[in-house]
Amino acid sequence: MGKMSFLMPLFSMSDEQAMWRVQMTDDHAAFGQLVQRWEQPILRLCARMSGSLQQAEDLKQETFTRIFVRRKDFRQGCKFSTWLWRIALNLCYDELRKRQRRGESPLEGEIEEGGDAREHASEEPSPDSRLASLEECELVRGALLRLPDAHRAVLVLRYCEGLKLREIADILEIPETTASSRIAVGLAQITRLLEPQFDEIKGKVC
Repeated sequence: MGKMSFLMPLFSMSDEQAMWRVQMTDDHAAFGQLVQRWEQPILRLCARMSGSLQQAEDLKQETFTRIFVRRKDFRQGCKFSTWLWRIALNLCYDELRKRQRRGESPLEGEIEEGGDAREHASEEPSPDSRLASLEECELVRGALLRLPDAHRAVLVLRYCEGLKLREIADILEIPETTASSRIAVGLAQITRLLEPQFDEIKGKVC
């Protein structure tokens, strides 16, 4: 009980309070709390940006390594999540640029059994409906990877992670109007890519 009482303040700390402890005292327990809270959202972001779960794991690890290495750069009064998302996205952009220089395609088809598929399996739909849902998830992931990086990023942040327009603008360090415009363009692009394929799926299960 005494040990749990000791840990309770750590679990109740805000991200910013935890980061302050990391910054000021190299508090590894506080840093571990930040990793535990944020590793899954950052893994999802990196997977959707890179198209590879294996690459996403590496990018996630590099994100938190960079957070700790650059802990003195975190400015008090800023939102920790904004800084974290920005570092993760910049690492994704760097990796995508490396791929382009090597002439590699991001369409690796590695995201994947059990990942996003679990989000659609809880209500026990009919086999046909479940197949259609899983196929639609695969199509959306594939279509996202065909978008320009900037448009992919805003769609992932807005519709996959549920961030508000103001938060997206802060992360990307752009005006809200620019973020809104990128979302609109990205939606138009992904709609053009998906409409013919969704029609094909409907034909399979009707």
